[in-house]
Amino acid sequence: MKRELQLALILAIVGGLLTTIAFVMAFTTASMQHHNTVVNAPGFIDTVYELAPPQLQPNPPDGTVNYHNPWFSQKIFYFHVPLAQLSLLVFTIAAIFAGLFLKFRDPKYDIRSRIGMETTLLFTIGTMISGSMWTRASWINSWGELGRVLLSEPRLVTYTVMLMFVVAYFVLRKSVEEEEKRAVYSAVFTILAWIIVPFSFAYTRLTQEHTAHPTDVLQQGMDTSNLIPFIIAIIGMMAFGYAIYVLRVAEERKRAQLALIKEDIEDKLADL
Repeated sequence: MKRELQLALILAIVGGLLTTIAFVMAFTTASMQHHNTVVNAPGFIDTVYELAPPQLQPNPPDGTVNYHNPWFSQKIFYFHVPLAQLSLLVFTIAAIFAGLFLKFRDPKYDIRSRIGMETTLLFTIGTMISGSMWTRASWINSWGELGRVLLSEPRLVTYTVMLMFVVAYFVLRKSVEEEEKRAVYSAVFTILAWIIVPFSFAYTRLTQEHTAHPTDVLQQGMDTSNLIPFIIAIIGMMAFGYAIYVLRVAEERKRAQLALIKEDIEDKLADL
């Protein structure tokens, strides 16, 4: 376990560095891509991006100007997609450990499944935040439209449902007091909730309602200057996610060991 912790600490540092490098490359070396859609911005903003044609400009003037989408969402892409992919991957790992717990009834599998769900929640929230930024940059012209888009875009709805399942998992754990029942119920719920993962993954790739969605970009191909920071971001976040998972598992093991020591001391004091 000591070597695993050392590896986790190294991966946490490496993951942070790689993610930072990807962030810098996204705003420096990555080439800019454009879309036929437009993005609305205040007229006083100094930009080098191409103006949208007059027929797409606000009428009457309201202090804002429409530009051809300058692909700000391209910058979000390097972080939004890895976060989404990792959330689905870690959810799958949590479901696997849940199945192992139901088969062997070993508490270590319940711990690993729970930590997997914690990590899933972290990546899912990050995905929703970055996805909302993507939506604002790619599909809508005002924050007022954001709620409508979130409710009408099926791909976002399926992922929101997944987030609700993950949150419900922790609500379930808090509501069951008996340890063994809590672990069993949580394992069953994790496996049932996991069904949304392949559905969300497949639906995101089979639908093409919006040409600015991250998966559409992957299917259309990427320039080398865009692909390199994207790969670096994926590797960095995978390393960071693994480090978080291992460190949390180690923390839970230490906590369980301390609980046993405490019980042993209390028993010895009771015998005096």
